[in-house]
Amino acid sequence: MTSHSWAAFHTAEPAFADTVRTRFEKYRHHVLATLRKDGSPRVTGLEVIFREGELWLGMMTGSLKARDLQRDPRFALHANPGPDASMDGGDVKISGRAVEVTDEGRLAAFSAAIGHPLPFHLFRAELSDVVRTFVEGEEMVVRSWRPGAGVVTRRRD
Repeated sequence: MTSHSWAAFHTAEPAFADTVRTRFEKYRHHVLATLRKDGSPRVTGLEVIFREGELWLGMMTGSLKARDLQRDPRFALHANPGPDASMDGGDVKISGRAVEVTDEGRLAAFSAAIGHPLPFHLFRAELSDVVRTFVEGEEMVVRSWRPGAGVVTRRRD
């Protein structure tokens, strides 16, 4: 699976990346899917951080979702649908791999920058797929991006 950093995605498709980021920043909590030891899905809440040109996933030390990502870094992230599931701004999903930050100096600097005390797990998102689904007029529009493929737009009545 090919993956890119948020910065590489933003460089390749700045308008689409800005739309996706705006959608995630609209609400504080989102939904993260990881894989359990037995391969079944685990779905949990998560706050995401866009900082230093990257998408970061932070979680409590020893949490099940952190242990899942340490064992198998694949994830899917779904933006909060909003009040009454309005999907204002569209339905946005990101899939990829989570790369854990283990350098103590880097963690301390990140902790100081966001004002959240250590300890916590910190993962940098490497993107393999970004999708936004929304309604435009009478059509459902699905816009997706994959590394090396650019943005593809499909429309359905």
